[in-house]
Amino acid sequence: MTDRPDLSNLPSYRQPRRSVFSARKFALMASVVAGLGAAVYGFSPSTSPADLFSSPAHAQVNNEVRKVERPVGFADIVERVKPSVISVKVNIKEKTASNDDGDDSSAPFQPGSPMERFFRRFGGPDGFPGLKGGRGRVVQGQGSGFFISADGFAVTNNHVVDGADKVEVTTDDGKTYTAKVIGTDQRTDLALIKVEGSSNFPFAKLADAKPRIGDWVLAVGNPFGLGGTVTAGIVSASGRDIGNGPYDDFIQIDAPVNKGNSGGPAFDTNGEVMGVNTAIYSPSGGSVGIAFSIPASTVKSVVAQLKDNGSVSRGWIGVQIQPVTSDIADSLGMKKAEGALVAEPQANGPAAKAGIESGDVITAVNGESVKDARELARTIGGMAPGATVKLNVLHKGQDKVVNMTLGQLPNTVEAKADNDNDSGKGASKGTDVPKLGMTVAPANSVAGAGKEGVVVTEVDPKSAAAERGFKEGDVILEVGGKSVATAGEVRDAINMARTDNKNSVLMRVKSGGQSRFVAVPLAKG
Repeated sequence: MTDRPDLSNLPSYRQPRRSVFSARKFALMASVVAGLGAAVYGFSPSTSPADLFSSPAHAQVNNEVRKVERPVGFADIVERVKPSVISVKVNIKEKTASNDDGDDSSAPFQPGSPMERFFRRFGGPDGFPGLKGGRGRVVQGQGSGFFISADGFAVTNNHVVDGADKVEVTTDDGKTYTAKVIGTDQRTDLALIKVEGSSNFPFAKLADAKPRIGDWVLAVGNPFGLGGTVTAGIVSASGRDIGNGPYDDFIQIDAPVNKGNSGGPAFDTNGEVMGVNTAIYSPSGGSVGIAFSIPASTVKSVVAQLKDNGSVSRGWIGVQIQPVTSDIADSLGMKKAEGALVAEPQANGPAAKAGIESGDVITAVNGESVKDARELARTIGGMAPGATVKLNVLHKGQDKVVNMTLGQLPNTVEAKADNDNDSGKGASKGTDVPKLGMTVAPANSVAGAGKEGVVVTEVDPKSAAAERGFKEGDVILEVGGKSVATAGEVRDAINMARTDNKNSVLMRVKSGGQSRFVAVPLAKG
């Protein structure tokens, strides 16, 4: 038998792997036994579940999770401001009774009136809950509001309490109080009410700073009768005109606002009221992410007057104004389409007495530029009657300064439609105005048209005149800044504008008792 050579002295020599394998096998078996032991121990009746996570590795993971920053929420702000918000409930007695024949189809409010719109927005499925079934019923509505002082003064919307026989409010802690309407302002849709029963109500502060687009906003109110509801969103836009009136200057928000939120506050992240929620845009009747709030700056000025006087007095210059469009600016030789165009000064009004005429453009008030007609209305309306103002006016191409004392804005609109205008009845066929697509006749030849200007007797529906809104019966008073009484004078004024290389000619038109300026484009050639 051959002896096995001795390899232990060689550099590459290694011990046989059998012993290593045995050691690893032993270690594996030991770990299995230990694991079984741990399992038995972990689920023994005397062991707490917390012992399963008491190892250093688990403790380290839990500590790391605790260090992760939590998402920012609004709970702290809501906790602070929510007690100042109230739910408002109103009762209104029927204004009309059933007919003798039992017909209850007549509505208690005129179609289109503020109360009719209110109940269409806040009523039941039929708009007017409780009206059917005979006389003597009481209509109920609901909205929101918020305290602005500890002694119980609160703000809500005019359309929430307008015409109410009884107003009740429910506070965040569930208590109910009777409230009295101190004053309302229909033009801004604001109302001030006074809640009796305590002198220590939690109240909110109206913000001084104007919100920026993109700022967070919290809406708190009473949607669908669910008082104390909080929703969040951002400021989507500012300076919105929703066709509610000349003082429209709404903040648009996307915080969900629904029926019953009207009159409730929109808070900023400082816990201050940036606006009062007053309207929603909704084809379906529910929130679609477009709601409108009255800015806090407007609320401050209106509420101060309501508290002192029960009503709001606004400055007034006595003019009918309209925006300056690009066509009108071109007709007047203006470089920019800005300012407010005076369509007609009211007889014996402050503007007429100060020498302002139709066709003038008001460009600044007390040195501050006027962007458009709405801004002029808000600026003048925000001043007190009797105040003296300085107006910059563009008069027949020349700048001038006019000083005047403001009057008080009338509560009713004095200008009424001319119902005697028979839209050309008794007029001759008229004379064609070339390239404008309409025929005109002297106003004194048309019954009910007056003695000034020319009456439009026919309009081509495919013409430039039709595109600009001219219709049969309109009275053209001026063309290119000159009074006209015949078709020939209209043609001469148009030819003059062409000679001056104008792209359009400005006409002053009276329609339905109201005057306006219309820029009509001139055909070339």
